[in-house]
Amino acid sequence: MLPLHHDSTSISSTSFNLLLWPFRRVTRLAALACLLATVGLFWLATPYSESLHHRLRPPPGLGWDLPGSPGSGGVGHVPLSKWDQRKEEVRQAYIHALVGYKQHAFPSDELLAVSGGKSNKFNGWGVTLLDSLDTMWMMGLEEEFAEAVQVVAAQNFTTGSSYAPFFETVIRYLGGLLSAYALSGEPILLSRADDLGTLLLPVFDATPSGFPAYSVNTETGKTAPGWLGPEVILFAEAASCQLEYKYLAKLTGRQEYYVAANHIMDKLYAANVEDGLFAVRWSPQGRPRDDHYSVGAAGDSGYEYLLKQYLQSGDRKALAQYLKSISGILNHLLYITPTRQLLYLASANGPLANPSVTHSQEHLACFLPGLLALGAHLIPPSLLSEAERERHRWAAQGLAWTCYVTYADMRSGLGADGVWMSKGGRRWAEALEEWEAGGRMGKAPGTTEGGVGREKSERDYQVQSGAYLLRPETVESLYVMWKTTREDKWRERGYEIFTAIEKHAKTKYGYASVGRVDDEVAGQIDDMPSFFLAETLKYLYLLFDDAKPERYPFENGRSRHTILVINFVRAHRAVAHRLRTAAQGQFRSIFHGYRWSYGNTIPFDEHKSLFGECSSNRRPILKRRNHIHPLHQKKKISLSFARCPIMESQEP
Repeated sequence: MLPLHHDSTSISSTSFNLLLWPFRRVTRLAALACLLATVGLFWLATPYSESLHHRLRPPPGLGWDLPGSPGSGGVGHVPLSKWDQRKEEVRQAYIHALVGYKQHAFPSDELLAVSGGKSNKFNGWGVTLLDSLDTMWMMGLEEEFAEAVQVVAAQNFTTGSSYAPFFETVIRYLGGLLSAYALSGEPILLSRADDLGTLLLPVFDATPSGFPAYSVNTETGKTAPGWLGPEVILFAEAASCQLEYKYLAKLTGRQEYYVAANHIMDKLYAANVEDGLFAVRWSPQGRPRDDHYSVGAAGDSGYEYLLKQYLQSGDRKALAQYLKSISGILNHLLYITPTRQLLYLASANGPLANPSVTHSQEHLACFLPGLLALGAHLIPPSLLSEAERERHRWAAQGLAWTCYVTYADMRSGLGADGVWMSKGGRRWAEALEEWEAGGRMGKAPGTTEGGVGREKSERDYQVQSGAYLLRPETVESLYVMWKTTREDKWRERGYEIFTAIEKHAKTKYGYASVGRVDDEVAGQIDDMPSFFLAETLKYLYLLFDDAKPERYPFENGRSRHTILVINFVRAHRAVAHRLRTAAQGQFRSIFHGYRWSYGNTIPFDEHKSLFGECSSNRRPILKRRNHIHPLHQKKKISLSFARCPIMESQEP
């Protein structure tokens, strides 16, 4: 700063200060008044305050309120247990990733974790934030959640001249909003989910079958085909919106959501596919376009949603199709390697009686052991025989071991995105039949766990795609295996994977995908997909959660005012949890003045109309209150629903 010029004729500094003191006092008082006024206006205009911090606090028992938790200052500083410590490590990893995203990439979609840049692959609506809302809530990140909800409140989901891919938008955004709403009860999350659900509806009118078009412009409603062209619709993309749209229909009473999603299922059921296996590619008319069968890319979540529609609402048709499809998968696509007896999922082309088999397994297929274990655990005896339940559990155990092995064998400890299996593999169904005919000597084929970390020549497979893309499927299955067996070996394996992620994927800004999992120097890819925060870290966190009582138990109950909601959606496979819906109950929102009123509810009866007493276009009613400060006019609203039936999980 340049020095001030002093003129010899000017009055002294002391005299000048004395002359100005009265004026300075007035100036100071005015400044103080302005400051207080500014703070007051800011407090009034801000939808989040310290008082809300406590009101928003998630339920206790998730571990962050333990006396010995970092920063808790609890009396005695009780040391964390091994699992609580590991859970806290995962929580810190999430915070590191979230902070890096917020500082360097928000409001863009994803962080480029190596360079600190950003990318917009999914509409530019901040997918990393919205996709992982439920993870924030589960981890007790209250302030972060509150800030994220404010971002959601300001979101209008416009695409400009671009098109939003329907499948990715549903599983990342709509699933993220609904999962977070189910956990927190925040009404603005449901309101925005309703807005987004409406904006995406034109995709269902774009084809003769009602199968969704690939993408939609949310401003004009125009649709566009994907990279495969207008005559191809992928099975997974058509059959992976039902959980979100049916749940949204229940919450809003808007039956067009339910009708659109369920119409797809009716078309799929009517196709009466051979042995329950759905072709990967379908026509806009709702017919199979090829005879390629896979539970990897383009097939995976279509099968997953079958079971979860049953768990969500007691849908018997979906359950029947799930059981038929799983039988087809176990009979036709499940193979066992010749030496290590590793169970794996192949893909098939051609007639199922004599198909051409591709003996490779994708990382994406590693969701299946968790799905099998979940179904075997929750489907009641009246709907699943003990023999079939046992078969499902064997397959889950063997596949989960193989998925873990493809991590543990690698030099980095991280799993390859795809592997080629050794020649000479045989169908598991044949091996199982021989084993049973021989008196069941030893363990069932494919369920024996051997050593890991083998040389390449001893692995019974070769790396096909050597990248680890921070995918969640394997740790999801490890989590479900632990929840359903209570065997700590699955937790230990999950922690091995987490330590490998910390070692090879962590960067200054976040976590990056790894390029070469079986090299001495793994290398990093400049990318941090949103599902790493939304799924991978969430499952690892829950895998190490020992809270008692369990916050998110696997259960299948039925109650007039309690809904079993399974948010195992493609990017939101959260654990089972219960949504409080007490009749006439009220929740306070983190927004001053928001209040959510539930109308009376009636049980769901699968023999009656799901929306018997609801308007076909029932949406939240927004009402401005009286006596509200002008700055709050747009924030203080009251939301209420009409009396609508509730979808319940049906106890057979």
